[in-house]
Amino acid sequence: MSAIKRFFSSHKTSSNSKVNNSQHHDNQTSQNKSSNNTVISGGDSEKLTETNETIEQEEIKENITPTMEIPMKSDSMSSPEIESSNDNEEKKSSKSSSWTIEDFEIGNLLGRGRFGYVYCGREKQTRFVVALKILFKVQLKNSKMEQQVKREIEIQSNLKHPNILRLYGFFHDEQRIYLLLEYAPGGELYRRMQTEKILRESEAAGYVYQLCNALNYLHTKRVIHRGILYYIKPENILIGKYSILKLADFGWSAESTSTCKRTTLCGTLDYLPPEMLNGNGYDEKIDLWCLGVLTYEMIIGKPPFDSQTQHETIRMIRSIELTFPTGTSGDLRDLITKLLRRNPTDRLPLKDVAQHVWIVKHADIAAIEESYVKRKKTLNREN
Repeated sequence: MSAIKRFFSSHKTSSNSKVNNSQHHDNQTSQNKSSNNTVISGGDSEKLTETNETIEQEEIKENITPTMEIPMKSDSMSSPEIESSNDNEEKKSSKSSSWTIEDFEIGNLLGRGRFGYVYCGREKQTRFVVALKILFKVQLKNSKMEQQVKREIEIQSNLKHPNILRLYGFFHDEQRIYLLLEYAPGGELYRRMQTEKILRESEAAGYVYQLCNALNYLHTKRVIHRGILYYIKPENILIGKYSILKLADFGWSAESTSTCKRTTLCGTLDYLPPEMLNGNGYDEKIDLWCLGVLTYEMIIGKPPFDSQTQHETIRMIRSIELTFPTGTSGDLRDLITKLLRRNPTDRLPLKDVAQHVWIVKHADIAAIEESYVKRKKTLNREN
């Protein structure tokens, strides 16, 4: 049996003394501040691992790629309950075949958010590496975010595309929910944008092409990936193996139908389209606007409607006050201008974005398609 099959088809009984011995620290966050420990805090902090036993990045890179499609355990995709810690007996009986944190080694911190952390994790028996997203139930419950987490699990578990971060499964205990996500060794796109300031046109065009593929897939599934609006969050747009871009964080996605438009205001201000600022209903065409903003920022180095005040940014978005630095190519201007249209129906469709002259001229589409093939071979086959 392969390591990946064993990963999700067998239950292990190994123990993690570090986790077991630290349970009494859950309500003593202030006492868990040691320079030698990696501590997960946030209302019910717990020492998960010690620094000298963390997973080294060089070691991780050798084990990040699964060799075949991962079969799910029969109980791995049932929705977790976000409840009080008084229901221990019920949870114990329902968790007899579930994974626990004891099955994993916890490595480097990959990111953090409002409700938890993302760590690099490695399953002890198979050495299979995942991104382990840890969410605290009490914080989710207090913030009334239970449904958002369930939505994230329900949506992402049904998505299989090379440009979509895989959700392999999840488990939960009395205090936390653990999501087992595909590990993206390239890290955050936003971090790369911060480091490079301005991306090469060939790199940016390749990313736009891949985002078109991802968004087209999501739209056929009737999912609006508002995550692009939240790209500054650590888990939103990641760079995976073979430089394949990965959309993630589907807690802010929403199912869409042709007869229903969402009205929730969300997203960073720089990326909000006019219809959301005006409180109008919106559909998947908000992603076209966001794609235009992201394209501009990757090449120019700042959002197109960047200003000193929120009021001024809102005014610029509503009036489509769009300017380009001297030297910006006509092809790039044309693409961005056709995406940043006030009327959503006037925005360039995804299929036309992928075939736009700027994309064709600068993106190495053949190399991108080959990376998809390489990924598929390493997975053996997609379901």
